[in-house]
Amino acid sequence: MTFRSVQGGGDRPEVADRITAEDLVAVQTLSVIVPAPVALDILEGRLGTRLSGLPHAIPRDIDMADADAVVVADGSPADQAWRLLCEQHGVNWVIAGKVLARKRPRLLPVYDRIVRCAIGRPPSFWLALHAALREDDAALHHQLLERECPIGGGSDDQGDA
Repeated sequence: MTFRSVQGGGDRPEVADRITAEDLVAVQTLSVIVPAPVALDILEGRLGTRLSGLPHAIPRDIDMADADAVVVADGSPADQAWRLLCEQHGVNWVIAGKVLARKRPRLLPVYDRIVRCAIGRPPSFWLALHAALREDDAALHHQLLERECPIGGGSDDQGDA
């Protein structure tokens, strides 16, 4: 079982717009754990309510290379969801990113310390990747598709900021 395949994936239409228990288990396959109090708050509490409208506003069936930059820009629903998750005790940028990658694997790929090592620390990872995927007639995007590189993968990384 892999991150993207647990219970058929987090972007299935019937669960795409809410974070489920299966999503929280799936991120564990990437060696991160959403702290229990946060997980319970997502599933049964106020945090889940606060998050509920955001995934619905994030496109589901689109690759990052095909999306407009505004979809991943500061202040976008994706950015708001990431920031809201990062505000929770014990949830850092890596964990938040992996949760969102589970919900939108084609649009919001995993960004962890290993990826950061490879590409550096751009002010906005999503915007920097978006630009890189679109330049030169989407050459990088096509190269990754040809290699069948798994978008939404990840590393064994709890991810310190």
